[in-house]
Amino acid sequence: MDKKTSDEIVARLEREYPLAPCTLDFNGAYELVVSVRLAAQCTDARVNQVTPALFKRFPTAADMADADVAEVEEYIRSCGFYHGKARDIMGAARMITQDFGGRVPDNMEDLLRLPGVGRKSANLILGDVYNAPGAVVVDTHCIRITNLLGYVDTKDPAKIEPILRAILPPEKSNDFCHRMVMHGRAVCIARRPQCDRCCVADLCRHHIEESQVTSL
Repeated sequence: MDKKTSDEIVARLEREYPLAPCTLDFNGAYELVVSVRLAAQCTDARVNQVTPALFKRFPTAADMADADVAEVEEYIRSCGFYHGKARDIMGAARMITQDFGGRVPDNMEDLLRLPGVGRKSANLILGDVYNAPGAVVVDTHCIRITNLLGYVDTKDPAKIEPILRAILPPEKSNDFCHRMVMHGRAVCIARRPQCDRCCVADLCRHHIEESQVTSL
């Protein structure tokens, strides 16, 4: 992928999806830490149904740190894997409270210390809460669509992240990843990509290659 093509893809996606919000509902870094952990192997829609009552009961990291694990599990049971998720969000809350003065860290190194927080989650927090330039959230939509477009030739998030960070404008990388999610749900659907409706089809390596095969 050359930068000129990448910049055109970014511009078209911006026009197609002017707003690029996170699909998790949250107010502040603590709520996003919890929500993104609950979203593992669970839909964002389900998480958004669960978190209002959870955050009403445990509005701060300190409240969550002192919670009874059985009570937390009951609140999040419908998100699946609730034993491990409860352990992680309570562990993260304790670390935020005890090690970071109640404030969620604003750097990758410290975020990765929090239980249940990996690079994808950390980048989401850095981009959506702290507006850090160069944040790249490599989720399943991003992996699939950037491979189709021709940005990358790997399914390994650890390899995709630096490639995208090098070519995307730093101030637009976080929104680009959100737009990958939106595009993946609306048009570039995993099982039935709708290339005839795609605003970047003529720039997409996969579509170009498929068209060439069809024309033979």
